[in-house]
Amino acid sequence: MAETLSFGARLAGVFDVVGQLCVGIDPHAYLLEQWGLPDSADGAREFGLIVVDAAAGQAGIVKPQVAFFERHGSAGFAALEAVLAAARAAGLMVIADAKRGDLGTSVEAYGEAWLTPGGPLEVDAMTISAFQGVGSIAVPIRLAFESGKGLFVLAATSNPEARDIQTAKISSGGSAGHTVAASIVRDVVGWNAERSSDEHGSIGLVLGATVDFGEYGIDLSSLAGPPSTPVLAPGFGHQGARYSDLGSLYGPAAPLAVVTASRSILQAGPRDIADAVRSQAREVLACRA
Repeated sequence: MAETLSFGARLAGVFDVVGQLCVGIDPHAYLLEQWGLPDSADGAREFGLIVVDAAAGQAGIVKPQVAFFERHGSAGFAALEAVLAAARAAGLMVIADAKRGDLGTSVEAYGEAWLTPGGPLEVDAMTISAFQGVGSIAVPIRLAFESGKGLFVLAATSNPEARDIQTAKISSGGSAGHTVAASIVRDVVGWNAERSSDEHGSIGLVLGATVDFGEYGIDLSSLAGPPSTPVLAPGFGHQGARYSDLGSLYGPAAPLAVVTASRSILQAGPRDIADAVRSQAREVLACRA
């Protein structure tokens, strides 16, 4: 049996073939209304399937925001399962924006829910929180490496409310003197160095495009590896960051960035979303030249 490619290697392959754009699947209530869909699980499912169809062949990655499905209860999870299955069938890489985090057997169960091959919620990677302590996600990290999956660990998020906590200095232990965000970055880079069997790491970081990484004490050059550390990069489009600034924002980490856009694409509506994906994918690809 052929060895399963790591998540990091598969992500690099997607970048090489179709570029770095990741299309968000965020069925906000107001977007469902604009699209002429009901604010229900059925509406969220139809919304997601349209986005998947528009992204297939134009972008290589989609990112469903789990909360917008979860708010519809069990029917919402069934809708999400249908969208995930369609994305896999279309050959898209899927990142679940679940932001799960806990400790012990609870966080292990979260990892099993999203990272188990063949499971109803199977995705290629999930977002996860390590703010309960970086050691708290050791089991999901193991599960990810064992199953060829990935994680994106929250480190420096794009919401302004997070700044005070994420720039706070750690007072004790091996990361004393570093900010909370920089400590998470150091640990993730270390995990990739210890566990990756090739040049591509599979444990990534969420680093928002609207963040001043110098203020956060984050060394972006450390992400280049080898092995490399992938970056989930929210903040483009509706939140204000421009694709043309990818290189200046992320420096040596720019080639590793999953460039995410949601509302700036989704607001095109169901008739024009395929054109919006195509246009923005080309714009992101041009930034690599």
